[in-house]
Amino acid sequence: MNIVKTTFLTLLILASLSCQSKTKSDNQEIAQKEQITNSVKTSLSADQLKNYETAYFASGCFWCVEAIFESVKGVKEVYSGYSGGTEKNPTYEQVSYGRTSHAEAVEVYYDPKIISFTQLVQVFFGSHDPTTLNRQGPDRGAQYRSIAFYKNEKEKKIIKDYIGALEAENVYGERTIVTEVKVFDKFYRAEEYHQDYERRNPNNSYIRNVSVPRLNRFKENFQSYLKEDAH
Repeated sequence: MNIVKTTFLTLLILASLSCQSKTKSDNQEIAQKEQITNSVKTSLSADQLKNYETAYFASGCFWCVEAIFESVKGVKEVYSGYSGGTEKNPTYEQVSYGRTSHAEAVEVYYDPKIISFTQLVQVFFGSHDPTTLNRQGPDRGAQYRSIAFYKNEKEKKIIKDYIGALEAENVYGERTIVTEVKVFDKFYRAEEYHQDYERRNPNNSYIRNVSVPRLNRFKENFQSYLKEDAH
């Protein structure tokens, strides 16, 4: 009985944690974030970013997804944002409360000489559960759905072939992969305080209980893909 109670309490605590819990209306916390220097994120200039390829993915809370891709070798920069919908210039409050057709997503700048698009697709599928419809961990709603975006037919084939391989090997058993394979249209960068959120807010309860454990699980399974300082 004690085990049942403990499990229930654990689930209750996780249910209370959500990527949605921080909105632009949280004036006090936003003010604190704005005091943090931008040196935390060593952003490259727009001209420097032009030297790299881009890839776009959505797999739950972008705080988690950004941290995962930033730990991967060959990835030069990652931005949190919104994509997959039709509304222009969406805000976090709109997206996180399901008031748009967008999903929380990431924009990945990478060096194809070091890591390939195929490997990024492997990172994508290996760092979340692609069988949970409109949900990832404690975050629920279409804004947290799984999407692999493609910019051309070659990328589309890579994604489709990888899904086919996962299904052929019965990786998820009886569960069906529900990831959307969607042509990329537009990416809207999220508000500044969302960028590098995990690194900037290590004591946040969601980061400690959801984001960091998810990142660590990924690191355990993809050690050969990690940057030297990410081990």
